[in-house]
Amino acid sequence: MTELPIDFNPSLWRRLTRAYGKLLEILLAACVGILVIPVTLQIISRYTPFIPSYIWTEEMARFLFIWTIMIGAMVGVREAQHFEVDVWPDLSRRSEALVRILARLGILALALVFVWAGIEFTRFAWNRTSELADLPLWLIHVAWPVAGFTWIAFAGEQIVDETRILMGTER
Repeated sequence: MTELPIDFNPSLWRRLTRAYGKLLEILLAACVGILVIPVTLQIISRYTPFIPSYIWTEEMARFLFIWTIMIGAMVGVREAQHFEVDVWPDLSRRSEALVRILARLGILALALVFVWAGIEFTRFAWNRTSELADLPLWLIHVAWPVAGFTWIAFAGEQIVDETRILMGTER
């Protein structure tokens, strides 16, 4: 697991990304908490005659589930909690930094795909609405470019940290 460096006098950029990361954590918890409501209503309405079967709960659950996944992926990149395999367990600190930079470059490449394709995906859904609840579909499609831009910010910050280690200028 990569530990984020402790900077006692962070730059404005670091303070903004830290605050954005905290906001994402709060949104993630809220999405999971709210997601319980429509799913519970769906389950109870199937097995009891007391609660009518609401159709909007399926769409709301889908929207919240997708946002939960995407926000969770953003938080995962921020905290460097994504899947890691130690192929070379006995590397020096600089060699490990180089390997992490290469991994972060892979994240950046995927992020650029999410941004580019996500913008097209959102543009496609801009004037469309969902079938049941008549919600604008861009609300769900915009999660992809938002995730891509967020990954670029967080992985870029981590690449800067790893480059400092690689160059021997770590604070």
